[in-house]
Amino acid sequence: MNYTHNFNPTISDEEVFQKIVDEKESIGYYNLANQDASIYKEYAKTVKQKNIVVIGIGGSTLGTYAIYKFLKHSKKLDKKLFFLESTDPIELKSKIEQIDLEDSLFIVISKSGTTVETISIFKYINSLVKCDKNNTVVVTESDSKLNSFAMANGMKSFEIPKNVGGRFSVFSAVGLLPLAIVGIDVDEILGGIKDLYDSFFGKQDDCKRILNKARFIAEYKNKFNINVVFSYSSRLEGFNKWYVQLWGESLGKVDINSTKQGLTPVGIIGPIDQHSFLQLIVEGTRDKTVTVIKVEDFDNHFKVPNITLEGLEELSYLEGIEFSSLINKQADATIESINNLNDIPCDVMTIDGVKERSISRLMYEFELLTSVVAQFLYINAYDQPGVESGKIILKDKLKTKVFS
Repeated sequence: MNYTHNFNPTISDEEVFQKIVDEKESIGYYNLANQDASIYKEYAKTVKQKNIVVIGIGGSTLGTYAIYKFLKHSKKLDKKLFFLESTDPIELKSKIEQIDLEDSLFIVISKSGTTVETISIFKYINSLVKCDKNNTVVVTESDSKLNSFAMANGMKSFEIPKNVGGRFSVFSAVGLLPLAIVGIDVDEILGGIKDLYDSFFGKQDDCKRILNKARFIAEYKNKFNINVVFSYSSRLEGFNKWYVQLWGESLGKVDINSTKQGLTPVGIIGPIDQHSFLQLIVEGTRDKTVTVIKVEDFDNHFKVPNITLEGLEELSYLEGIEFSSLINKQADATIESINNLNDIPCDVMTIDGVKERSISRLMYEFELLTSVVAQFLYINAYDQPGVESGKIILKDKLKTKVFS
């Protein structure tokens, strides 16, 4: 008897793990954990400018910003990192006014080399200051038009591998180059993701945990289709933005049965959003999972001072508490209030401190989680046809205006 089928039953953890192992042969972000960062460190030594200006958008900037935002206040950095992303003219003007363009290195990042926003901003910068091989470096694919431009003008260029998608590219030249230049330890960045790489592909505890979470998210996608990341540190604001792109652009897809899939990412900051979004979580529709992210050591010892404020004596129990302890107690109270309800899926991730390994490991875990969820959903995590269609329409409209 001959038999063929197109059924797609729920697959086992072992099958999904093997699919990830197989995928590692063609999807490049997995193996960025094994790279040598010396090329970026050596170039960083040659940079004399004090202002490092990244020109890019989306995957070209969000991951780098997430790491820089997390670490910059705990590092003694002698260079400043700026991001020119938006074509909003007011924001663009405001950001440029903060930068000494004559003492700046411009890093132009575009995987395709033809990103409208990136090239538009780069053109504008060229109208304000002469961009040449002495103050401009390019990060792009080897055969892009942007790379051809760099070669024609003698500019240094760094390659984005073709098999590394933009939103998964933070641990390539996209992130490692600017971070190395401003003085962040990129070996430690890579060390963090290598730790998790070895644990996951060695089928240790991290592997089981990621597979279990991904399976739950996939199997309960119709009930809990909103995934909330509740980060208890303002330093993780950039991480939240990066997560929203990673999750939304990777998992909002049509599966192999032509069924539309979608998991909605929400990134909020504690304790600020305790006073807004938490109300929706606790008494709103049960359609959300919650991941609380805590920081164990903030590398800061500010305390509530032992002073008396007339009329507020009943709050004297706050005196002497470190703010780092206060914010973690606020997180614990939120976690307990959610868990007491027994009907909101909630997990807690505690990173050990404000360190390179901490943030890179966290981000690599979310990359792995995204890939595993995609396997359970039978979707391609690495394309973005919904975004590409908009880019095509925009370019057609712009060309029509130019030639009409």
